[in-house]
Amino acid sequence: MSNLFSQPKTPSPENYSAEDIEILEGLEPVRHRPGMYIGGTDERALHHLAAEVIDNAMDEAVAGYATQIHLHLHADHTLAIQDNGRGIPVEPHPKYPERSALEIILTTLHAGGKFKTGAYETAGGLHGVGLSVVNALSDSLKVDVVRNKQLWSQYYSKGHPQTPLTCTEKLPFKKGTRITFHPDKEIFGDHASFKAQTLYKLARSKAYLFKGVTIYWSCDPIFLTDDSAVPAEETLHYPQGLVDHLKTLVAAEQLLFPLTYEGSLPLPDNQGRIEWAILWAENKDGALSSYCNTIPTPLGGTHENAFKNTLLKSLKAYGEVAKNKKSFLITTDDLFQSAFALLSVFIKDPQFQGQTKEKLASAHVSKLIENTLRDHFDHWLVAHHNDAQKLLEHTIEKAEIRQRLKAYKETQRKSVTQRLRLPGKLADCARQSAEGTELFVVEGDSAGGSAKQARDRQTQAILPLRGKILNVASATPEKILASQEIQNLIQALGCGVGTHLNLDKLRYERIIIMTDADVDGAHIASLLLTFFYQAMRPLIQQGHLFLAQPPLYRLKGGNQVIYVADDQAKTKALRTMFPKNAKVEISRFKGLGEMSAPQLKETTMSPKQRSLIRVDLPKIHEIDDTNVGRFVEELMGRQAEKRYEYIQQNARFVEDLDI
Repeated sequence: MSNLFSQPKTPSPENYSAEDIEILEGLEPVRHRPGMYIGGTDERALHHLAAEVIDNAMDEAVAGYATQIHLHLHADHTLAIQDNGRGIPVEPHPKYPERSALEIILTTLHAGGKFKTGAYETAGGLHGVGLSVVNALSDSLKVDVVRNKQLWSQYYSKGHPQTPLTCTEKLPFKKGTRITFHPDKEIFGDHASFKAQTLYKLARSKAYLFKGVTIYWSCDPIFLTDDSAVPAEETLHYPQGLVDHLKTLVAAEQLLFPLTYEGSLPLPDNQGRIEWAILWAENKDGALSSYCNTIPTPLGGTHENAFKNTLLKSLKAYGEVAKNKKSFLITTDDLFQSAFALLSVFIKDPQFQGQTKEKLASAHVSKLIENTLRDHFDHWLVAHHNDAQKLLEHTIEKAEIRQRLKAYKETQRKSVTQRLRLPGKLADCARQSAEGTELFVVEGDSAGGSAKQARDRQTQAILPLRGKILNVASATPEKILASQEIQNLIQALGCGVGTHLNLDKLRYERIIIMTDADVDGAHIASLLLTFFYQAMRPLIQQGHLFLAQPPLYRLKGGNQVIYVADDQAKTKALRTMFPKNAKVEISRFKGLGEMSAPQLKETTMSPKQRSLIRVDLPKIHEIDDTNVGRFVEELMGRQAEKRYEYIQQNARFVEDLDI
């Protein structure tokens, strides 16, 4: 009986209690889940820290309190950002008199001066988390503030004050704030480092977004190389703002007409301001970059959509007045295909999708921009009649090319579909053209059933294969053509094989091999790769072939679910992704057929979350096409002794054997 009671309790969901509830305080949530605040821990997320500090300085400039910003990148990848604005308040906070306002801003989420009306008309920092997040994710941070001819300084590490706030009259600058910080390698990894070119481009973009600011860039000599476009020092100031920068993007001889359509107008009801500049090229693909309160919005949003649609409506109306019957054909894609455009809006309380602010979601902005811009572009078109005619004819030409290309692709696809008898097991996608479509080649009807439920019916097709296909490396041409599974695959692709291969008739943009994450699945994938290499090599060379990466394990702890691909990833996830001593339920998938359709979609098929490996042929001189062919023949050919020899030579490199 004593032995029974001496054994520890077995962890189980029934033991879930109040002790399992963990409360993260202060800046612990930021260090625990940095991805929620800066979008990850990669190089892009690392530079987001710099953007957060620069954005605060730019908010001071846009508000009219700062005219200069200094950036200096030190050799040890410490970054110093200084402005000559008002300086962060250092007085005791009324609600927490034992702490300074400066310390609260640096150590408390959702604390800042941009919630209260009056401190800033427009701002890029909205959530009161930017500076505190930078502090939380830096192993060292020093803040210097000059207010009322006094210098206040304080040191931090990983979000915690290391010294009290001290005051001295020895002033390194006249007024403003300087933040000097070094990203924490515990968060970003040992090799994480700032890129001088990325920071320089960021500084330059901020300078042309606001005419009233001068940005002084500098970096230590270690970042200067012979082929580097980064200067050691540079003063960045653009009196014409967007227009100055736009003219660096396209050469004068490439323009449809030299006139720039640009302007700056207040939005109705004192809601902010819009600035823009556009140049149209004649035979060159353009680019549109948009910003909100100097924050880049690479995913666009309501301001970008409204800008495009307003200009399109205006140009269509101009075409109707000019009695051009083809003007109804044009779309925003036609109008902006060769346009080099910069759009910048300054609005109150913008709503972004997520803390990284890559897409503007403020619905009211659409109407504001249309009401502001429509008459302006109407008048511009009338005032510049010759250029407006060139723009209209150029846009109509783009529309006609687009329609001809669409008709050609549809004709090609329809002719292939009518000529070929598609295999009965193929669940085809709805889209007629090959662009953006995918064929998932899966093993077995069970996996095929889950995949058919999980797919996007518009763009994703499913072809289940029965068992392991024929090894074409050791089969005669007659035997290959007699294989029903290979015939199904050839018919589904529609582009022929061997000397009859014509990739212009390929029915899908991507072919994705999706097999179980085990030895049998790897064998089936290798057989399919052998087939594509032997019979459709140009398909691989042009980047159409991919391998899906389904998970092998599902880890569930509390409300958190993580999928991992192998044992090594499982061990790492258990160590780093869950709290210590957490009860984690581990499930091992025996095959794709065991996964529910939502799980398969989330982990393996959805373009937003999945991970694909593109199949490439080596291009380095040591491994030419002959050597690749010899390698395939040795591993997949008739001679078993070649495989045995390869195993003997390489077995010592195997670390994790799945038997």
